[in-house]
Amino acid sequence: MTDTALPPDRLAYRVKRRLLGPPLVTERIAGEKLSNPIALGVLASDCISSSAYGSEEMLRILVPVVGTAAFTLLMPVTGAILLVLLLLTLCYADVVSVYTRAGGSYVVARENFGPDIAQIAAVALLVDYIVTVAVQTAAGTDALISLAHLLGNGFTGLDHLKLPLSVAVVVLLAYGNLRGLREAGRTFALPAYLFMAAGGLMLLVGGVRWIAGDLPKANVHAAGAVSLGTSSSGLFYGASLFIVLRSFANGGSSLTGLEAISNGIQAFHEPQGRNARKTLITMSCVLAVLVLGVSTMAHLTHAIPYTDGTPTVIAQEAHLAFGGGWLGTIGLVFVQLATALILYTGANTPFTGFPFLASFVAADRFLPRQLTRRGHRLAFSNGILCLAAVALALLLVTDASVDELVALYAIGVFTAFTMAGAGLTAYHARRRERGRWWKIAVNATAAVASALVVLIFAVTKFTEGAWLVVVIFPLGVWALIRISREYRAEAEALAALSASSDDDSRPRFRRHVVLVLVDALDIATVRALRYARTLSPDDLHAVHVMVDEERGRHLARRWQDAPSTTVGLELVECPDRRLHRALIELASRKTEDGETALTLLLPRRTYAPFIGRLLHRDTAEGIAKAVTHLRHVAVTILPFDVQRAIREERAVRARHEPADPGRDAS
Repeated sequence: MTDTALPPDRLAYRVKRRLLGPPLVTERIAGEKLSNPIALGVLASDCISSSAYGSEEMLRILVPVVGTAAFTLLMPVTGAILLVLLLLTLCYADVVSVYTRAGGSYVVARENFGPDIAQIAAVALLVDYIVTVAVQTAAGTDALISLAHLLGNGFTGLDHLKLPLSVAVVVLLAYGNLRGLREAGRTFALPAYLFMAAGGLMLLVGGVRWIAGDLPKANVHAAGAVSLGTSSSGLFYGASLFIVLRSFANGGSSLTGLEAISNGIQAFHEPQGRNARKTLITMSCVLAVLVLGVSTMAHLTHAIPYTDGTPTVIAQEAHLAFGGGWLGTIGLVFVQLATALILYTGANTPFTGFPFLASFVAADRFLPRQLTRRGHRLAFSNGILCLAAVALALLLVTDASVDELVALYAIGVFTAFTMAGAGLTAYHARRRERGRWWKIAVNATAAVASALVVLIFAVTKFTEGAWLVVVIFPLGVWALIRISREYRAEAEALAALSASSDDDSRPRFRRHVVLVLVDALDIATVRALRYARTLSPDDLHAVHVMVDEERGRHLARRWQDAPSTTVGLELVECPDRRLHRALIELASRKTEDGETALTLLLPRRTYAPFIGRLLHRDTAEGIAKAVTHLRHVAVTILPFDVQRAIREERAVRARHEPADPGRDAS
């Protein structure tokens, strides 16, 4: 091997290449974009799939209080949800038109209220994305288990697979996105269209059967169903405003995911704003039809929620709409498989939005810079892995229960809606443009409505888990601001250092001392001494800290006898074996006059990853960290590849060994 030859790829890289495919070069970023149809399937999956459980969440609040009257009260509550959807669609159409960079409500808040206030939106969106992955996967698994319950015939008893299946789906989604945006889009766009077709078919067949007077109703007294309220009179006497508001807040889960397009706008082809707006409007129209359709079917069929979550309301609607027989079974299977797929792929939307948003916040120095780096396949791999890890933790803690997860759900996204509406209100209030009063009115109304949903959800769901989000929010905002202050302090210190580089008041050193820390006399030490001479020091010598006195004396004798060592060796006593403290004291003595600059050279031997860690300890990093806080002291770590040296030595030995006569004769 020559000195210029490239080393072989590491095992970890070879495994990554096998799993994820060949790396994509940075110039391919422009090509890793989504067309509008694929973007609708990928980015809108979360929003559209929410229609599968939004109506059910409203009924879970109403049925135990007002009984069968809940199916009547469901319609005006759904109407209120659709009104909020209209306001938010207008608001976010404005967002993607004005701000054509990833970030959505975070960008809006930052540009209009400043970076610190914008961290409220950042935390809201990041929390929402994490919970979305957990909720969507758990709900998708519920759809499959519901199908098993309704089919019967040996398919029941699969409840124990809920958590493992949900975890497996999250892992699969993370893997698909690590392969790159385009492949993820092609993989995850189709289920959205299957769900639209399945939902449309169910509503069409159900509507025809209702007109014909042939649409059956569910048994609201079935075993496992949510208990009915006292009577339908509860609609007038028992349904307080508080219960209606709770139902409205639960129904707000139907609108989660609406912000995904604004957060992932960079995934669109140019012109990004126009393409994103078209996709947003299409998505909102589809969502409105599905939410209204599912609620209407529940109103007509009295499909009732079950205490354990299965069978779901939409599964019962499909079963009642398609009826029995083999055609009905095919229709039911189609709807439920499409529902499961859209819910699972709805969990994919955060894998697009979360990394983009996290990279944007990190670029503003409110999150670690590692989140701005693109990985092997041009995806923001660190963001994808962080999202998957926290979502998996949520699934494990809640045992993949949708009821427990929904309590954490809507607060985050509606806080982001509030910030977007308020920010755009401030934006248009400062501008003198035609129609600005209409835009101010729409965005302000959207902000107020979203803030009310946050307040209602926080109060009504506080004891059911919303308290966790209420606590995490201020802590998250504080953490992001704290990270930013650390980055700003580092930048200010660097700027001050640069400004003083030509300042006559900076220290003037009369002497430069170089110490090479020695643990053993080997090639790494010899090469470190050679490098030390290139620094032209006034004083150069080697230092060995005697943690083991006998070993130190032996090294000194070898050092004295070795012809390759012309530099003196200093032995430093260390009877208490506190290596770092001994070196700090040594460095302090060398620089105590204030006119001496000290450079410590630390030879570090690198080995094969596993064997090296097992057989050797790496103290160079610890030493460097211990002494770098000292003034006038610089530390340089000099790596030496032991494995390469072994290979070279074996190659030289093989060239000089005499040939085997027996082998030649053969």
